[in-house]
Amino acid sequence: MPAAFRRVLLKISGEALLGSREYGLDGETVERIAKEVRQVHDLGVEICAVIGGGNIFRGVSGAAAGMERASADYMGMLATVINALSLQNALERVGLHTRVQSAIPMSTVCEPYIRRRAIRHMEKKRVVIFAGGTGNPFFTTDTAAALRASEMGCDAILKATKVDGVYTADPVKVKDAQRYDRLSYMEVLSRDLKVMDASAISLARENRIPIVVFSIYTHGAFADVVQGRGRFTIIGD
Repeated sequence: MPAAFRRVLLKISGEALLGSREYGLDGETVERIAKEVRQVHDLGVEICAVIGGGNIFRGVSGAAAGMERASADYMGMLATVINALSLQNALERVGLHTRVQSAIPMSTVCEPYIRRRAIRHMEKKRVVIFAGGTGNPFFTTDTAAALRASEMGCDAILKATKVDGVYTADPVKVKDAQRYDRLSYMEVLSRDLKVMDASAISLARENRIPIVVFSIYTHGAFADVVQGRGRFTIIGD
């Protein structure tokens, strides 16, 4: 079945890399995600990714613990670079050419973020991982994902989560929570559904980029979603 999208941005939370751990990176989980990306790449889809850093350090919680918010956010951005390098290593082990571009320049370990270079990498079928968030404090990696998807001209943002879509309540805590098949951007904002930050939803809406929420823990779900199959929630107009 042909892919429904030509170019996508995969948004992965830092927590998705935890596996069964309470902190840090689970090697098997990172390897499994890399294989999922390989499946989609083999369909001819151009892929870029944004990864959170919550498995290592979360700026908001650091600020809540008494640290200055800007400093805490910069620490969170550095955590995303660690995650990006880990995923790059896993992707290259499954045979994908990969580049990491950081919004915070650190030329020893990765490229600086340059929009035209990133687009060229994807045109050459390389996977590009965007690290360092937006490079600014007070913005989350959700907002970075919407920003990079807009800059790259992506057809969709695929938000990989622990559950297979958006629910009326947390399905882990509320057994009879109902899953939405489709939502509008305004419904997400007005119902305060916490899919992504309001700024990320607004940016996606402004640039008419649909957001597809699916479970990264379901084997083959990434490939299914880009082919319009499986269980997911799509957010659009």
